[in-house]
Amino acid sequence: MYISSLVARCDVRRLYLMVAIVILGVVFVPTAPHAQWKTPWSYAGKDGPSQWANLDPAYAACNGKEQSPIDIRNSVKADLPVLRFEFKSGPLNIINNGYTAVRVDYAPGNGNVVTVSDKRYELTQFHFHHPSEEQIHGKPYDMVIHFMLKGSDGKVAGVAILVKAGEANATVGELWKYMPRMAGKDHVIPGVEIDPEGLVPRDTAYYTYAGSVTAPPCTEGVTWFVLKTPVTVSHQQIDAFAKLYPHDVRPPQPLDGRIVKESE
Repeated sequence: MYISSLVARCDVRRLYLMVAIVILGVVFVPTAPHAQWKTPWSYAGKDGPSQWANLDPAYAACNGKEQSPIDIRNSVKADLPVLRFEFKSGPLNIINNGYTAVRVDYAPGNGNVVTVSDKRYELTQFHFHHPSEEQIHGKPYDMVIHFMLKGSDGKVAGVAILVKAGEANATVGELWKYMPRMAGKDHVIPGVEIDPEGLVPRDTAYYTYAGSVTAPPCTEGVTWFVLKTPVTVSHQQIDAFAKLYPHDVRPPQPLDGRIVKESE
């Protein structure tokens, strides 16, 4: 009788232990690489760009009429306002989100601003694509940097800075030191600051058009500024990124009657 009671107590304890393990596993499980998207997607295969709009009703805009990126061909020259960058050094908050190896995030009020005429857009994040998503007369560049920004009115803007192979870029070199090799949570690198100004060319002449974010949910209403002058990074810097993400690119989307303006 005593033995039966002891076995019963042991079974109860084992059950409690199993429940505790399950609970702890749920509470402390690491963030999934694609956790910020309810429905996973891909840059190729059955979940690739041609199917994005079918994967989730929230991605319906991926079949919209003002989608990005585009192939810039017949732009119209216009008297456009100067694009002014007011960037500064700040803490490095970096993530590999499962779709690009490097995305640097910024909290509201960070003070990094792009001004176009009387409109001020604050930097929310920047990330990289290999090769460039944007094309110029049918040709992509080796990479592109996308600066994503938000205005005080909630409107979103994107600045695309084309990248070609050449001299090494010091800012990219610093970023690559902390490039997360695996997808996971974003994290601040203690004692490390990055100045995004080091990724901006001196000549800020640009093309501009109405578009969208270039990944699901493909939200439209984004004003894009594609700088005409590229920055350079070394072949080694390009290769280091490409080893993790050889092709994180959405193909060019139809222009659908949109006009691309070019600063004079």
